[in-house]
Amino acid sequence: MNNLPVLMTNLHNLTVAQLRKVVAIKEQMERLAGELAAFGAEESPAPARRGRRRGRRRLSAAARARIAAAQHRRWAKVRRQAAAPKAKRKRRVSAVTRARLAAVARARWARVKAAGKASL
Repeated sequence: MNNLPVLMTNLHNLTVAQLRKVVAIKEQMERLAGELAAFGAEESPAPARRGRRRGRRRLSAAARARIAAAQHRRWAKVRRQAAAPKAKRKRRVSAVTRARLAAVARARWARVKAAGKASL
């Protein structure tokens, strides 16, 4: 069997009685290993995980509910801002600028009428 410990002692230095005891222990180990295999316990347990876990984390239902509620509030805020567009501010022209533009327009129309045209 591969799982049996390796005999570290040099077998040449053992007496006959010691060798018989080694053989008896080895046979007993093999018999017990066979009994374990019959129970299905031969499979080795999964090795301990080291380092980072693989796969996705599992969240509790309460944690998922908190995350969903926070996302719902964020989207509601976005929708509120989109539903109420900012009123465009009217651009105002000063009286001096308005008078200058009117003078330019009158001069343009005077040139057009002097040329005998009815439109620009």
